[in-house]
Amino acid sequence: MNALQAKTLSAPDHISPNSDALAQISSIGARAFLIEAPGTFDLPSQRRIWALSRALTLREDVAEVVPGMTNLLVILREIPQDPTAFAFDLQTSWRQASEVDIAGREIEIAVTYGGEHATDLPALCDLSGLTDREIVRIHSEGTYRVFALGSAPGFGYLHGLDPRIHMPRKTVPSLNMARGCVTIGGAQTGVAVLTGPNGWNSIGYAELRMFDPEAESPAVMAPGDTVRFRAERIEL
Repeated sequence: MNALQAKTLSAPDHISPNSDALAQISSIGARAFLIEAPGTFDLPSQRRIWALSRALTLREDVAEVVPGMTNLLVILREIPQDPTAFAFDLQTSWRQASEVDIAGREIEIAVTYGGEHATDLPALCDLSGLTDREIVRIHSEGTYRVFALGSAPGFGYLHGLDPRIHMPRKTVPSLNMARGCVTIGGAQTGVAVLTGPNGWNSIGYAELRMFDPEAESPAVMAPGDTVRFRAERIEL
């Protein structure tokens, strides 16, 4: 389970306040804590999450850490005797963490923009006031960083989407969105890994299989990678 899923499935019990200086730390069940970076959803915050993840991995009382989008799920080996004290200990670790970058790979993904899979492109045109060709140009000219993997095996949450084409996730998900759909969800973009229900908005399709369980490295993307979308075909 990744940090985003944990936050959704369990109503957190807030332990520390959210401010410019402090992370927000919430208990998730009896032996897990969610650390959420304060301030802007940006690369410096994610770099700090990566740094904190490395530091906490070295602790003997930590069983697992799961980096998410500017958040970090920390799972302990045992239930802490004093959860509040442990939360303040995490807060200290957050305040001491410095930014680190991950030297990832550069990945280019060929995309067919428009066509049968771009079911949400007209709605994005209406929302943004842009033409479909303008949206394709903006999306394909972007440079994106993989902040985290989650929600499905190998799905990369990509940061760097131009604010002009931000689009809220659907209140009612599409029931059978195809694997390979190039999607927008809020301020993020990504490529659907599995065919099935999906609340993101599809604007195109990529043939590249993002996850292959039989491959030596099953996931195409990893945190820190740089991703660019190439408009191989435009069907508008």
